[in-house]
Amino acid sequence: MSEIAILGAGMAGFGAAYQLANEGVSAKIYDQKPYHGGHTASFKYEDKYIFDEGPHISFTKIERIQQLFADNVNQDYEVIHAYVNNYWKGHWIKHPAQCNLHGLPAELMVDILRDFIQAQHTEPGPINNYADWLLASYGETFAKTFPMEYGRKYHTTPAENMSTDWLGPRLYRPDLEEVLKGALSPETPHVHYVSNFRYPTWDGFVAYLNPLAKQYPLQLGHKLTRLDPKTRQLIFANGTEITYDQVISSIPLTELIPLIQGAPPDVVEAAQKLAVTTCVVVNLVLNRPDISKAHWTYFYDDDFFFTRLSFPHMLSPNNVPPGTGSIQAEVYYSNKYRPLDRAPEDCIESVIADLRRCGLIQDDDQILFSNALLIPYANVIFDLDRAEAVATVHGYLDDIGVAYCGRYGQWGYEWTDESFVSGENAAKKTLEKTAVHR
Repeated sequence: MSEIAILGAGMAGFGAAYQLANEGVSAKIYDQKPYHGGHTASFKYEDKYIFDEGPHISFTKIERIQQLFADNVNQDYEVIHAYVNNYWKGHWIKHPAQCNLHGLPAELMVDILRDFIQAQHTEPGPINNYADWLLASYGETFAKTFPMEYGRKYHTTPAENMSTDWLGPRLYRPDLEEVLKGALSPETPHVHYVSNFRYPTWDGFVAYLNPLAKQYPLQLGHKLTRLDPKTRQLIFANGTEITYDQVISSIPLTELIPLIQGAPPDVVEAAQKLAVTTCVVVNLVLNRPDISKAHWTYFYDDDFFFTRLSFPHMLSPNNVPPGTGSIQAEVYYSNKYRPLDRAPEDCIESVIADLRRCGLIQDDDQILFSNALLIPYANVIFDLDRAEAVATVHGYLDDIGVAYCGRYGQWGYEWTDESFVSGENAAKKTLEKTAVHR
């Protein structure tokens, strides 16, 4: 039986299925895992502790996506005003740090302000990489003290090896007046790109997808082992073989290309150049909720084991039992630049030790639960090899009629709503090529 096949049951895969259904076209979704949600999956431990696969919130400005997600949870969601901060050498700094310098050592502030002013009045040279952009935007002292340090921890490669086509609104560029006010006063306006966000009241972030998982044909436990573009066949590890009319994939490009029968050597080589971080998330539950006033915190110090913290109990009170609080710590690796050098569970004690060191875990706290989860695909690394390699891979997929979507199909920095929309767009592209009509 021929069909439209969707590979991957995450945000992008469901976005594709949703668009096809709206056009009156049926499709089946295949996923190698025994559960749906992809990168936005949620897990309940000991029947009482809910953690997502990494921190996820919904702050989309697209009204129809807002409405869809709200309808999918029966309008039962939390609306939260984000508070974000940073930790650097014992200082807790409101985010973004570049316009919240108050309280930092005076000598450091003077150097930051001097370099910032100089950068604003100096014509920048060619911007060849992320490091060039940071130096031109913030001056040398701030760039090297904060974003370059954090970026190396988060992306696992230096700023000199990264492009700038991922930035968007992620790094705020204040004017001199904002920087001076933030240096002189602790009271500053909120300028983070996330202000208010939504999160499901029940069952974690994946609750936004749960109704869709019931509406569309979903084949879990189907790991793709071969895609033959000539015979239009998909072969799965469990023995299932199907013939497709069209296929839409959110499978990571690095995994998809080796499975395609007859993929040219230059395309295989390009896929091998693509880099992505691997994340170990350490989940903890404490016997108190008043752990942090921030919803998430960035850690700049190289000697702190984790890169970012978030606090799931602050997203929904139903993520943990009353009177308790939860922490999710992220530790980043990558096969290309910083290979994983330990078992995920071996990260737990290092995370706890540094949480004690910065004061978030106190001597009399009880740790009620802990575990570690390995996320093989966390964030695309926008290194200097990426653009050319992605163009080569996408060009080949276009030639053989395989539509791609999602963070790892687009090989981009899609947020959840962007991933969903990319799935919709892949479905539209597919419908333009197929003879399937209402």
